[in-house]
Amino acid sequence: MAVEGGDCTWVKELETALAEECNSSTVYGICQGQSVPEDLRAEVWKACLGVKDSYKHITFDEIFDLPEQNILREDCQQFVDKLGNDDEDKLSVLCDLESVLTFHRRSLGPTACYARGNGWVELLLPLIALKLPRDQTCALFQAVVSKYIPCNNNAFHLFRLLLLYHDPQLCSFLDTKRITPEKYSAPWFQSLFAATCNLPVVMVMWDLYFQKDDCFFLLFLGLVMVVNAREQILELSGESKDKIAEVLTSLPCGLEAEDVEDFCSLAQYYANKTPSSFREELEGHVFSQTEGEGYSDIAQALCLPVSVSELVENTALVEIPEDTPRFFLVDCRPADQYNAGHLATAFHLDCNLMLQEPVGFATAVQGLLSCQRQAIAAGSNAGGEHLCFLGCGRLDDDQYTHMVVASFLQKHTHYVSLLTGGYQAIHRYLGERVSSVLVDHNATCCSECTATPGSLELSHHNGSTSSSSSDLFGKIGAAVKSKSAEVKDKLLEYINNPSGGTVTSSERHVSASDKLGKRYRNMAPVFSIDDDLDTPDIETDSNMFKDLVPLETVSLSAWLKKPEVVASFRCEEVNLSGYIYESHLLVTPTHVYVLRNTQKKDNALIVVRRPLSNIAKITCKKKQPDLITFKYGSQQGDNLVISDMDRFLIPQAAQATKIISDQILKNVQDTKDKSST
Repeated sequence: MAVEGGDCTWVKELETALAEECNSSTVYGICQGQSVPEDLRAEVWKACLGVKDSYKHITFDEIFDLPEQNILREDCQQFVDKLGNDDEDKLSVLCDLESVLTFHRRSLGPTACYARGNGWVELLLPLIALKLPRDQTCALFQAVVSKYIPCNNNAFHLFRLLLLYHDPQLCSFLDTKRITPEKYSAPWFQSLFAATCNLPVVMVMWDLYFQKDDCFFLLFLGLVMVVNAREQILELSGESKDKIAEVLTSLPCGLEAEDVEDFCSLAQYYANKTPSSFREELEGHVFSQTEGEGYSDIAQALCLPVSVSELVENTALVEIPEDTPRFFLVDCRPADQYNAGHLATAFHLDCNLMLQEPVGFATAVQGLLSCQRQAIAAGSNAGGEHLCFLGCGRLDDDQYTHMVVASFLQKHTHYVSLLTGGYQAIHRYLGERVSSVLVDHNATCCSECTATPGSLELSHHNGSTSSSSSDLFGKIGAAVKSKSAEVKDKLLEYINNPSGGTVTSSERHVSASDKLGKRYRNMAPVFSIDDDLDTPDIETDSNMFKDLVPLETVSLSAWLKKPEVVASFRCEEVNLSGYIYESHLLVTPTHVYVLRNTQKKDNALIVVRRPLSNIAKITCKKKQPDLITFKYGSQQGDNLVISDMDRFLIPQAAQATKIISDQILKNVQDTKDKSST
């Protein structure tokens, strides 16, 4: 596997590097994530782990007098008995195991203790398979333990946050079953998968792992294991907690050596799609016993934390490298605080609305998700799939912010994070740059300027440098802060008509590049069926909060029999996170409805109720013609502004789209006939 084809150039280059001083970075630059030849493996691992010469200081006194020596010896003996080697090899392995583990345990000091099932025996076996002298094996073992093996339960808490970030539905399922990560991933993390994978798989996996020189990569390998088995796991909903945990623990057992490179590539993909600041913040609390400020108690974290430096630097970039997270910042502070200073790309969502005006809050959230989709489609630096929520930064004041974040998590929203320290951290991070970076910063009203003794008198900044997208978000924020009775009208008015109404030309900073779609020459409502879906896949669903506004429950059979129903089709509603719901699509002369099936027979929820006149476009994919997207929008001057969309899998897609298009054209003709008379 290591040397495919006839090209051995990189192998010779690796041999040369190993003969000199090299490290994991050098090895990775040569191997590019490939497995290494078996005869070079030992030297490669020593170079990557930095133990070229450290073994020279290791001496064995062959004294076996630990308080738990009997337990350690029994574990070594039981493990060796399972090996298929002859008696002489078994005796050699047994001696190496007990000697190395005893030396390591003693080096940890008198307060340490060997515990049965801690993964040491399994972790040591691949190193013994290298057939190195005992002192070199011991040096490699200690390097692996100190650098890559989590030292406490914080690893399991962080793993849960990563799972919550990438697959909130699966995380919720396991939480409901009370299956915490330590119940299934402990053997993975304590042994770098050596306890659950066969030896050839472990050797290849460690080749790639040590090259990467990333202690957190272990968690992403585990994440791929769980996420890839999501359907299998969800199907176990009727099984006991112990049975599900057993299935999860055994997931790596099916790996083959030829699968490892793809497995590691997937893990790297997830690592790239995850905010990186938690690494610096948490490394000392996961892989060492470091104490001090930071997330020492990450078990209490609501979601994945993001540092202020990562957020500010990320939102300031016009172009972000591929696969690097782009944030969509949601500022949840009260309106007066937001208006006294905020980042240019921040969308304002007043968290007080959640309790004071739930319907208004649901409307605001739909506006937020709609704007997120438009910003992503327009390529704005304010548009990102990754939602980062921002509060005041003071625990007592951020209770409502945490409730808002929790509501998104309950809806299984992907990529949810919370800014560490909130606005307070942003203000302190910017320092003297506050007035030049924040929009509308007013030192006399800013909560941080007025709360901090000796703060600089910073001049009011009118935000004239803000981007078009930040202007859009600011105006929606102004709409959301209005009285509850005005929230829905003002918000929808601005979302659907951002350049019209009472907004003057001097206030309108939304550029043509922020408007989606091209000019259509036909009469409104404009309608077309594209050959391909040209809207990017965005893992945020604008419908996910619709049930905050009570959904109407109806009789499915009664609705299907309504005389005004022109046609009905079985379909699957597809939200943009990929989840699907069995549903029915109903077409009337004026509207299209989607009724989602429920667990109660004949009961259905009305999840889509759209006038045909709002349908601006219908698209489908060439490779999947039954995946239909309805795009809704309105004409704004010479441009069509797409404000929302729904996606469905319709087996009878061609018939359904023809009927809908015929009804739309009929409505247009009826409108023309009425106007002419």
